[in-house]
Amino acid sequence: MTLTTEKSFDWDTFVDRFWDQKPVLYKGTDGVPFAEAEVFEAAVLGSRPPHPLAVPGNLQFLVQRRQQTRPHDYLPELSDRSFDGYERRMAERLHGQCYALVVHRFHAFSHPLWTRAQRFYAGLWERVGQPTHTAGSTLFHGSYEHSPVGVHQDRFATFMFCVRGTKRMRFWAERPWSDPVHTVLDYQPYLASSFVAEVEPGDLLYWPSRYYHVGESAGDAPATSVNVGIPRREHRPYYEIKDLFRGTEPAASAPSFTPDAGPDGQLAGELPTALADAVDAFTECLSQDRFADRATGLALRVRTAGGFWPTQPPAGLRPLDDDTPVRACAPLLAAPGDGPRRYAANGNVSSGTATAAALAVLDRLNAGEMVRVGELPVPQRAEVRHLLQELEGFRAITRTD
Repeated sequence: MTLTTEKSFDWDTFVDRFWDQKPVLYKGTDGVPFAEAEVFEAAVLGSRPPHPLAVPGNLQFLVQRRQQTRPHDYLPELSDRSFDGYERRMAERLHGQCYALVVHRFHAFSHPLWTRAQRFYAGLWERVGQPTHTAGSTLFHGSYEHSPVGVHQDRFATFMFCVRGTKRMRFWAERPWSDPVHTVLDYQPYLASSFVAEVEPGDLLYWPSRYYHVGESAGDAPATSVNVGIPRREHRPYYEIKDLFRGTEPAASAPSFTPDAGPDGQLAGELPTALADAVDAFTECLSQDRFADRATGLALRVRTAGGFWPTQPPAGLRPLDDDTPVRACAPLLAAPGDGPRRYAANGNVSSGTATAAALAVLDRLNAGEMVRVGELPVPQRAEVRHLLQELEGFRAITRTD
Protein backbone atom coordinates (compact mmCIF):
# COMPACT_ATOMS: atom_id res chain seq x y z
CA MET A 1 0.00 0.00 0.00
CA THR A 2 1.21 3.54 -0.74
CA LEU A 3 0.39 6.75 1.07
CA THR A 4 -1.98 9.27 -0.54
CA THR A 5 -0.60 12.84 -0.58
CA GLU A 6 -2.80 15.89 -1.08
CA LYS A 7 -1.91 19.57 -1.52
CA SER A 8 -5.20 21.19 -0.47
CA PHE A 9 -7.45 20.41 2.47
CA ASP A 10 -11.21 20.62 2.86
CA TRP A 11 -13.49 18.69 5.20
CA ASP A 12 -15.98 17.49 2.55
CA THR A 13 -13.31 15.74 0.50
CA PHE A 14 -11.58 14.43 3.61
CA VAL A 15 -14.74 12.84 5.05
CA ASP A 16 -15.74 11.36 1.69
CA ARG A 17 -12.36 9.81 0.78
CA PHE A 18 -10.36 9.28 3.97
CA TRP A 19 -12.35 9.40 7.23
CA ASP A 20 -12.20 5.90 8.80
CA GLN A 21 -10.82 4.60 5.47
CA LYS A 22 -7.09 5.20 4.92
CA PRO A 23 -4.17 7.50 5.83
CA VAL A 24 -3.55 10.74 3.98
CA LEU A 25 -0.81 13.37 4.14
CA TYR A 26 -1.73 17.01 3.49
CA LYS A 27 1.32 19.13 2.58
CA GLY A 28 1.52 22.73 3.80
CA THR A 29 -1.98 22.92 5.25
CA ASP A 30 -3.35 26.43 5.90
CA GLY A 31 -5.17 27.28 9.12
CA VAL A 32 -3.71 24.56 11.35
CA PRO A 33 -4.43 25.28 15.02
CA PHE A 34 -0.94 24.74 16.48
CA ALA A 35 1.70 27.49 16.20
CA GLU A 36 5.22 26.81 17.51
CA ALA A 37 5.39 29.64 20.07
CA GLU A 38 2.03 28.68 21.63
CA VAL A 39 2.96 25.00 21.57
CA PHE A 40 6.15 25.74 23.53
CA GLU A 41 4.29 27.80 26.14
CA ALA A 42 1.66 25.07 26.54
CA ALA A 43 4.44 22.46 26.85
CA VAL A 44 5.89 24.44 29.77
CA LEU A 45 2.49 24.76 31.50
CA GLY A 46 1.56 21.14 30.82
CA SER A 47 4.73 19.69 32.31
CA ARG A 48 4.83 21.40 35.72
CA PRO A 49 5.61 18.77 38.39
CA PRO A 50 3.28 18.66 41.42
CA HIS A 51 6.44 18.76 43.58
CA PRO A 52 10.18 18.48 42.83
CA LEU A 53 10.32 14.69 43.10
CA ALA A 54 7.26 13.76 41.02
CA VAL A 55 6.51 13.57 37.31
CA PRO A 56 3.00 14.90 36.49
CA GLY A 57 0.39 12.23 35.77
CA ASN A 58 -0.20 13.54 32.25
CA LEU A 59 3.49 13.44 31.29
CA GLN A 60 6.11 10.93 30.19
CA PHE A 61 9.82 11.63 29.82
CA LEU A 62 12.21 9.00 28.47
CA VAL A 63 15.97 9.00 28.03
CA GLN A 64 16.89 6.41 25.40
CA ARG A 65 14.24 3.78 26.27
CA ARG A 66 14.25 4.45 30.01
CA GLN A 67 11.13 5.97 31.56
CA GLN A 68 12.10 8.68 34.07
CA THR A 69 10.32 8.68 37.43
CA ARG A 70 11.70 12.05 38.59
CA PRO A 71 11.60 15.31 36.64
CA HIS A 72 15.14 16.43 37.51
CA ASP A 73 15.82 19.38 35.18
CA TYR A 74 14.55 17.59 32.07
CA LEU A 75 11.33 19.52 31.56
CA PRO A 76 10.91 22.70 29.48
CA GLU A 77 11.07 26.04 31.31
CA LEU A 78 9.99 29.54 30.31
CA SER A 79 13.64 30.52 30.75
CA ASP A 80 14.42 28.31 27.72
CA ARG A 81 12.36 30.85 25.73
CA SER A 82 11.69 28.42 22.84
CA PHE A 83 12.19 24.86 21.68
CA ASP A 84 15.61 25.99 20.37
CA GLY A 85 16.71 26.88 23.89
CA TYR A 86 15.19 23.75 25.38
CA GLU A 87 16.91 21.53 22.82
CA ARG A 88 20.29 23.16 23.48
CA ARG A 89 19.89 22.62 27.21
CA MET A 90 18.87 18.97 26.76
CA ALA A 91 21.75 18.27 24.37
CA GLU A 92 24.18 19.50 27.03
CA ARG A 93 22.35 17.94 29.95
CA LEU A 94 21.96 14.49 28.35
CA HIS A 95 25.28 14.51 26.46
CA GLY A 96 23.54 13.95 23.15
CA GLN A 97 21.40 10.98 24.26
CA CYS A 98 17.98 10.58 22.64
CA TYR A 99 15.00 11.71 24.70
CA ALA A 100 11.22 11.93 24.43
CA LEU A 101 8.84 14.40 26.07
CA VAL A 102 5.15 13.39 25.89
CA VAL A 103 2.43 15.68 27.29
CA HIS A 104 -1.14 14.34 27.34
CA ARG A 105 -4.33 16.48 27.54
CA PHE A 106 -2.23 19.11 25.82
CA HIS A 107 -5.11 21.36 24.74
CA ALA A 108 -6.07 21.99 28.37
CA PHE A 109 -2.98 24.12 29.05
CA SER A 110 -3.58 27.00 26.64
CA HIS A 111 -6.91 28.70 25.99
CA PRO A 112 -5.77 30.27 22.66
CA LEU A 113 -4.53 26.88 21.47
CA TRP A 114 -7.77 25.21 22.63
CA THR A 115 -9.85 27.88 20.87
CA ARG A 116 -8.10 27.30 17.57
CA ALA A 117 -8.42 23.53 17.87
CA GLN A 118 -12.14 23.87 18.63
CA ARG A 119 -12.68 26.11 15.61
CA PHE A 120 -10.65 23.88 13.29
CA TYR A 121 -12.53 20.70 14.23
CA ALA A 122 -15.96 22.33 14.14
CA GLY A 123 -15.91 21.56 10.40
CA LEU A 124 -15.43 17.86 11.11
CA TRP A 125 -18.14 17.76 13.81
CA GLU A 126 -20.62 19.32 11.36
CA ARG A 127 -20.12 16.33 9.07
CA VAL A 128 -19.58 13.34 11.38
CA GLY A 129 -20.92 14.55 14.76
CA GLN A 130 -19.13 15.85 17.84
CA PRO A 131 -17.67 13.08 20.03
CA THR A 132 -19.89 12.22 22.97
CA HIS A 133 -16.67 11.74 24.89
CA THR A 134 -13.72 14.01 24.37
CA ALA A 135 -11.12 14.14 21.67
CA GLY A 136 -7.60 13.92 23.07
CA SER A 137 -4.45 15.85 22.28
CA THR A 138 -0.83 14.91 22.93
CA LEU A 139 2.47 16.72 22.41
CA PHE A 140 5.43 14.63 21.22
CA HIS A 141 8.84 16.27 21.30
CA GLY A 142 12.34 14.86 21.14
CA SER A 143 14.96 12.94 19.25
CA TYR A 144 13.82 9.45 20.22
CA GLU A 145 14.60 6.42 18.04
CA HIS A 146 10.90 5.55 17.80
CA SER A 147 7.61 5.96 19.70
CA PRO A 148 8.11 4.91 23.33
CA VAL A 149 5.48 2.13 23.05
CA GLY A 150 6.77 0.80 19.71
CA VAL A 151 4.37 -0.46 17.03
CA HIS A 152 0.81 -0.27 18.32
CA GLN A 153 -2.82 0.35 17.42
CA ASP A 154 -4.98 3.08 19.01
CA ARG A 155 -8.70 3.38 19.60
CA PHE A 156 -8.38 6.87 18.08
CA ALA A 157 -8.45 8.17 14.56
CA THR A 158 -5.39 10.42 14.69
CA PHE A 159 -4.45 13.76 13.18
CA MET A 160 -0.76 14.62 13.45
CA PHE A 161 0.26 18.27 13.07
CA CYS A 162 4.00 18.64 12.55
CA VAL A 163 5.18 21.78 14.33
CA ARG A 164 8.95 21.51 14.11
CA GLY A 165 11.54 19.25 12.49
CA THR A 166 10.67 16.22 10.38
CA LYS A 167 8.72 13.25 11.69
CA ARG A 168 8.46 9.82 10.11
CA MET A 169 5.40 7.65 10.68
CA ARG A 170 5.42 3.99 9.66
CA PHE A 171 2.14 2.11 9.07
CA TRP A 172 0.77 -1.41 8.66
CA ALA A 173 -2.77 -1.98 7.39
CA GLU A 174 -2.94 -5.21 9.43
CA ARG A 175 -1.14 -6.41 12.54
CA PRO A 176 2.26 -7.55 11.26
CA TRP A 177 2.99 -10.12 13.98
CA SER A 178 1.20 -13.26 15.16
CA ASP A 179 2.36 -13.31 18.79
CA PRO A 180 -0.36 -12.58 21.41
CA VAL A 181 1.02 -9.13 22.31
CA HIS A 182 -0.41 -5.64 21.78
CA THR A 183 2.83 -3.76 21.04
CA VAL A 184 6.27 -4.52 19.61
CA LEU A 185 9.41 -2.49 20.31
CA ASP A 186 11.79 -4.33 17.98
CA TYR A 187 9.92 -4.38 14.68
CA GLN A 188 12.75 -4.81 12.16
CA PRO A 189 11.36 -8.16 10.89
CA TYR A 190 8.14 -6.43 9.78
CA LEU A 191 9.53 -3.45 7.85
CA ALA A 192 8.87 -4.98 4.41
CA SER A 193 5.08 -4.91 4.91
CA SER A 194 4.97 -1.28 6.10
CA PHE A 195 4.71 2.08 4.34
CA VAL A 196 6.05 5.44 5.47
CA ALA A 197 4.97 9.10 5.72
CA GLU A 198 7.55 11.89 6.06
CA VAL A 199 5.85 14.82 7.81
CA GLU A 200 7.36 18.32 7.75
CA PRO A 201 6.41 21.59 9.53
CA GLY A 202 2.97 22.75 8.37
CA ASP A 203 1.93 19.25 7.23
CA LEU A 204 -1.12 17.36 8.51
CA LEU A 205 -1.13 13.56 8.56
CA TYR A 206 -4.27 11.52 9.28
CA TRP A 207 -4.68 7.78 9.90
CA PRO A 208 -7.71 5.69 10.96
CA SER A 209 -7.73 3.83 14.26
CA ARG A 210 -7.35 0.36 12.72
CA TYR A 211 -3.84 1.04 11.37
CA TYR A 212 -0.82 -0.20 13.32
CA HIS A 213 1.86 2.47 13.46
CA VAL A 214 5.06 3.76 15.03
CA GLY A 215 6.75 7.16 15.01
CA GLU A 216 10.44 7.30 14.11
CA SER A 217 13.17 9.91 14.09
CA ALA A 218 13.88 11.24 10.61
CA GLY A 219 17.34 12.53 11.60
CA ASP A 220 19.41 13.56 14.60
CA ALA A 221 17.55 16.82 15.30
CA PRO A 222 14.57 16.75 17.70
CA ALA A 223 11.10 17.11 16.18
CA THR A 224 7.79 18.30 17.59
CA SER A 225 4.21 17.36 16.76
CA VAL A 226 0.76 17.64 18.30
CA ASN A 227 -1.53 14.64 17.79
CA VAL A 228 -5.32 14.92 18.08
CA GLY A 229 -7.16 11.63 18.62
CA ILE A 230 -10.87 11.10 17.95
CA PRO A 231 -12.27 8.02 19.77
CA ARG A 232 -13.55 5.48 17.23
CA ARG A 233 -13.55 1.98 18.71
CA GLU A 234 -13.11 -0.35 21.73
CA HIS A 235 -13.95 -0.07 25.43
CA ARG A 236 -17.58 0.84 24.62
CA PRO A 237 -19.09 -0.13 28.03
CA TYR A 238 -16.54 2.02 29.87
CA TYR A 239 -16.99 5.03 27.63
CA GLU A 240 -20.78 4.68 27.50
CA ILE A 241 -20.85 4.86 31.29
CA LYS A 242 -18.60 7.93 31.15
CA ASP A 243 -20.97 9.45 28.59
CA LEU A 244 -23.92 8.80 30.87
CA PHE A 245 -22.16 10.53 33.77
CA ARG A 246 -21.39 13.38 31.40
CA GLY A 247 -25.07 13.39 30.57
CA THR A 248 -25.32 13.70 26.79
CA GLU A 249 -29.05 13.66 27.57
CA PRO A 250 -29.32 14.84 31.19
CA ALA A 251 -32.72 13.20 31.73
CA ALA A 252 -31.81 9.89 30.04
CA SER A 253 -32.68 6.67 31.81
CA ALA A 254 -30.07 4.01 32.45
CA PRO A 255 -29.47 1.28 29.90
CA SER A 256 -27.73 -1.96 30.71
CA PHE A 257 -24.19 -1.30 29.53
CA THR A 258 -23.13 -4.28 27.45
CA PRO A 259 -22.00 -4.95 23.88
CA ASP A 260 -24.79 -7.56 23.69
CA ALA A 261 -27.63 -5.15 24.37
CA GLY A 262 -30.61 -5.20 22.04
CA PRO A 263 -32.00 -2.32 19.96
CA ASP A 264 -33.67 -0.82 23.06
CA GLY A 265 -30.37 -0.85 24.96
CA GLN A 266 -31.50 -3.65 27.30
CA LEU A 267 -29.82 -7.01 27.71
CA ALA A 268 -31.35 -9.78 25.63
CA GLY A 269 -30.85 -12.52 28.22
CA GLU A 270 -30.86 -12.91 32.01
CA LEU A 271 -28.25 -11.17 34.17
CA PRO A 272 -26.62 -13.02 37.07
CA THR A 273 -28.42 -12.11 40.30
CA ALA A 274 -25.55 -10.07 41.79
CA LEU A 275 -25.09 -8.07 38.59
CA ALA A 276 -28.85 -7.55 38.20
CA ASP A 277 -28.99 -6.17 41.75
CA ALA A 278 -26.09 -3.82 40.97
CA VAL A 279 -27.80 -2.57 37.80
CA ASP A 280 -31.04 -1.99 39.74
CA ALA A 281 -29.17 -0.04 42.42
CA PHE A 282 -27.40 2.01 39.76
CA THR A 283 -30.71 2.74 38.00
CA GLU A 284 -32.21 3.94 41.29
CA CYS A 285 -29.19 6.18 41.81
CA LEU A 286 -29.82 7.84 38.46
CA SER A 287 -33.14 9.24 39.64
CA GLN A 288 -31.60 10.99 42.62
CA ASP A 289 -31.02 14.74 42.51
CA ARG A 290 -27.28 14.56 43.13
CA PHE A 291 -26.79 12.38 40.07
CA ALA A 292 -29.01 14.56 37.88
CA ASP A 293 -27.08 17.67 38.93
CA ARG A 294 -23.73 16.03 38.20
CA ALA A 295 -24.91 14.66 34.86
CA THR A 296 -26.26 18.07 33.87
CA GLY A 297 -23.00 19.79 34.77
CA LEU A 298 -20.93 17.30 32.82
CA ALA A 299 -23.29 17.56 29.84
CA LEU A 300 -22.85 21.34 29.82
CA ARG A 301 -19.07 20.96 29.97
CA VAL A 302 -18.87 18.56 27.06
CA ARG A 303 -21.43 20.40 24.92
CA THR A 304 -19.66 23.76 25.26
CA ALA A 305 -16.09 22.42 25.00
CA GLY A 306 -16.37 21.81 21.26
CA GLY A 307 -15.09 18.25 21.48
CA PHE A 308 -12.07 19.14 23.65
CA TRP A 309 -12.61 18.67 27.38
CA PRO A 310 -11.14 19.31 29.90
CA THR A 311 -10.28 22.91 29.16
CA GLN A 312 -8.04 25.39 30.95
CA PRO A 313 -9.50 26.15 34.43
CA PRO A 314 -11.37 29.44 34.84
CA ALA A 315 -9.49 32.61 35.63
CA GLY A 316 -10.21 34.43 38.90
CA LEU A 317 -13.10 36.86 39.24
CA ARG A 318 -12.32 40.51 38.48
CA PRO A 319 -14.26 43.52 39.84
CA LEU A 320 -16.92 44.75 37.38
CA ASP A 321 -18.56 48.14 37.84
CA ASP A 322 -22.01 49.22 36.70
CA ASP A 323 -20.84 51.19 33.66
CA THR A 324 -18.46 48.73 31.95
CA PRO A 325 -20.05 47.18 28.83
CA VAL A 326 -19.44 43.51 27.99
CA ARG A 327 -20.11 41.32 24.97
CA ALA A 328 -20.05 37.55 24.45
CA CYS A 329 -17.07 36.09 22.58
CA ALA A 330 -18.18 32.44 22.86
CA PRO A 331 -21.54 30.62 22.84
CA LEU A 332 -23.29 30.58 26.23
CA LEU A 333 -25.50 27.63 27.20
CA ALA A 334 -28.03 27.19 30.02
CA ALA A 335 -29.28 23.82 31.22
CA PRO A 336 -32.76 22.83 29.95
CA GLY A 337 -35.77 22.99 32.23
CA ASP A 338 -37.67 25.49 34.35
CA GLY A 339 -36.62 27.51 37.37
CA PRO A 340 -33.04 28.39 38.36
CA ARG A 341 -30.51 26.60 36.17
CA ARG A 342 -26.79 26.22 35.70
CA TYR A 343 -25.01 27.70 32.70
CA ALA A 344 -21.73 27.06 30.89
CA ALA A 345 -19.31 28.33 28.27
CA ASN A 346 -15.99 27.11 26.87
CA GLY A 347 -16.21 23.83 28.80
CA ASN A 348 -16.64 25.52 32.21
CA VAL A 349 -19.82 25.33 34.31
CA SER A 350 -21.27 27.88 36.73
CA SER A 351 -20.69 27.46 40.45
CA GLY A 352 -24.43 27.90 41.12
CA THR A 353 -27.72 28.42 39.36
CA ALA A 354 -29.16 31.52 37.67
CA THR A 355 -32.72 32.84 37.89
CA ALA A 356 -34.90 33.63 34.91
CA ALA A 357 -33.83 37.30 35.02
CA ALA A 358 -30.14 36.38 34.84
CA LEU A 359 -30.76 33.80 32.11
CA ALA A 360 -32.47 36.52 30.07
CA VAL A 361 -29.13 38.37 30.14
CA LEU A 362 -27.49 35.22 28.72
CA ASP A 363 -29.99 35.33 25.85
CA ARG A 364 -29.12 38.95 25.15
CA LEU A 365 -25.40 38.19 25.13
CA ASN A 366 -25.93 35.23 22.79
CA ALA A 367 -27.85 37.56 20.45
CA GLY A 368 -24.78 39.79 20.20
CA GLU A 369 -26.02 42.58 22.48
CA MET A 370 -23.81 44.66 24.74
CA VAL A 371 -24.76 44.53 28.43
CA ARG A 372 -24.05 46.86 31.37
CA VAL A 373 -24.88 45.94 34.96
CA GLY A 374 -26.06 49.48 35.62
CA GLU A 375 -28.85 49.28 33.03
CA LEU A 376 -30.58 46.46 34.92
CA PRO A 377 -33.12 46.83 37.75
CA VAL A 378 -31.37 47.21 41.09
CA PRO A 379 -32.62 43.85 42.54
CA GLN A 380 -30.99 41.95 39.62
CA ARG A 381 -27.61 43.65 39.65
CA ALA A 382 -25.77 41.56 42.25
CA GLU A 383 -26.72 38.27 40.60
CA VAL A 384 -26.01 39.44 37.05
CA ARG A 385 -22.72 41.03 38.10
CA HIS A 386 -21.56 37.67 39.50
CA LEU A 387 -22.78 35.88 36.36
CA LEU A 388 -20.80 38.25 34.12
CA GLN A 389 -17.69 37.99 36.29
CA GLU A 390 -17.89 34.20 36.14
CA LEU A 391 -18.37 34.20 32.37
CA GLU A 392 -15.36 36.48 32.03
CA GLY A 393 -13.39 33.94 34.07
CA PHE A 394 -14.57 31.33 31.54
CA ARG A 395 -13.09 33.58 28.81
CA ALA A 396 -16.56 33.75 27.25
CA ILE A 397 -17.24 37.50 27.48
CA THR A 398 -14.99 40.49 26.91
CA ARG A 399 -15.10 44.05 28.16
CA THR A 400 -15.83 46.65 25.49
CA ASP A 401 -14.67 50.26 25.55
